[in-house]
Amino acid sequence: MSEIRFTKDHEWIHVDGGIGTVGITDYAQSQLGDVVFVELPEAGRNVTQGGEAAVVESVKAASEVYSPVAGTVVESNGALADKPGLINEEPEAGAWMFKLRLADPGQLASLMDRAAYETYLSTL
Repeated sequence: MSEIRFTKDHEWIHVDGGIGTVGITDYAQSQLGDVVFVELPEAGRNVTQGGEAAVVESVKAASEVYSPVAGTVVESNGALADKPGLINEEPEAGAWMFKLRLADPGQLASLMDRAAYETYLSTL
């Protein structure tokens, strides 16, 4: 499955070959405002579905980023440490936050596709 999936907490995940790339949505970054700091998980850390995985701090507030699925972190996006504002510029592309090896690919079924996420956004 190479399609992007979304959570109600405004995280996205793109899975390729059992590795999921995770970030926050454009909606989430627009609600946060200018991002000034990002705390990312270290490689080797196990995260649970819906569990806190990272923190994004903006001029408005600090916000937790939750893992869309359970797995083991294999990489974090080091570019965000030097330039956290990338999250505001390209939240669903270059500003991915971490990659993880999925513990249970079946968990992806509980996430929304883009059409369902857009419908969800329209209710907020």
